[in-house]
Amino acid sequence: MEMINNVNAMITDLLGPLGPMILLGTVGLVIIIMTIVAMMAQPEDPMDKLKKSVQAPESGKTDQKRLRQGGRNEQLQKFASFLEPKDAAELTKRQLQLRQAGYQSQDSVRFFHFAQFALGIAGLILAFVWLNVLEGGEGFSTQKMMIYTLVPGLAGYYLPSYWVTRRVAMRKEEITGGFPDCLDMMLVCVEAGQSLDQCIVRVARELHASYPALAQEFDVVAYEMKAGKDKSTVLNDLGERCGVQDVSSFVTVLNQSAQFGTSIAEALRVYAAEMRDKRVMRAEEAANKLPTKMTLATMMLTVPPLLVILVGPSAHGITQLGNMSGPQ
Repeated sequence: MEMINNVNAMITDLLGPLGPMILLGTVGLVIIIMTIVAMMAQPEDPMDKLKKSVQAPESGKTDQKRLRQGGRNEQLQKFASFLEPKDAAELTKRQLQLRQAGYQSQDSVRFFHFAQFALGIAGLILAFVWLNVLEGGEGFSTQKMMIYTLVPGLAGYYLPSYWVTRRVAMRKEEITGGFPDCLDMMLVCVEAGQSLDQCIVRVARELHASYPALAQEFDVVAYEMKAGKDKSTVLNDLGERCGVQDVSSFVTVLNQSAQFGTSIAEALRVYAAEMRDKRVMRAEEAANKLPTKMTLATMMLTVPPLLVILVGPSAHGITQLGNMSGPQ
C-alpha cells in the first residue's frame, strides 16, 4: 500500500493533481489505437480468399461487375459490425438521410460513423493537449478541466450530424427552386418527340451548370432505367430520395399518367404551370414576411438613437437647472 501511495505521489508531482487521471486516459487511448491497428493489419481469411479465387470470373467480366456494383472499402469492411447500426430500420433511415444529402456511396454509413468516432477522439486529444501539455488549463478546477475536455469531443462527435443535416436542407432548397425550370425543359423535350427516358437524360445534362443536385438525381434515374429497373419503382425511389413534396407529387402524376394511358405532355404542361404559380406564391410569401422580420431589428436599432436625440437635450437641461437651483 505504501508503494502505491509513493507511485501516486510521484505521478502527482510530475503531472499535477490530475496526474493519475491523465495517465489512465493516455493508457486507454494507446490501447484503443493499438487495437485499431491490429484489426486493420489482420490478414485476409484463407476461406474468403479461396472463395474469391474459385468464384472469380474472367478479368473483363470482373471489371464490369465492379463497375456495376461499386467496390466497397476493404479497410472499413473489417469494422462493419462497429461502424454500422445493428437495427435494420436505423440503418435504412441513416442511408436515406445520407442519400438525401448527396452521398450515394455504399460505404456512406460507415464513413459517417467513422467520421463521428475520429472527430470525437480528435477533439478529446486536442483538448487534452491544450489543457495539460500547453498548460492552457492552469488554475482550473477538476470539474472545469473535465468540462473543457469533454465539450470538444462531443462537438467533434456531433459535427458530422450537423453537416449532413445542413446538406439535406440545402439540397432540398436547391431542388425545390430548380424544379419548375426542370419541368419546363421536360415539357419542351416531350413535345419535341422524345421519350421519357431520353427526356430525363437531356434534362440532367442541361441542369448540371445551374442545379447540380437536381441533375445528380436525374442522372441516377437515367442510369437505373438503362439498367432495366422498373420505371415506376425508379420514379418512386426518386421521390423518396429527394424528400421534396413537389417531386413526390410529380412522381405520382407520371405514374398515374402511365397507368391510365393519358398524355405525358398534357400532364407535364398542367403540372409545370402549377409549379410556376407555386414558385411565385413562395416568393410573395417571403416578401410578405420581410416587414415582420425587420420590425424587431428596426425598433432595436432606430428607437434608442431617437430617444437619445429627442430626450437627451431635455434631460441635460433639467439636470443643469437642478444644479443651478441647488444650495449655494
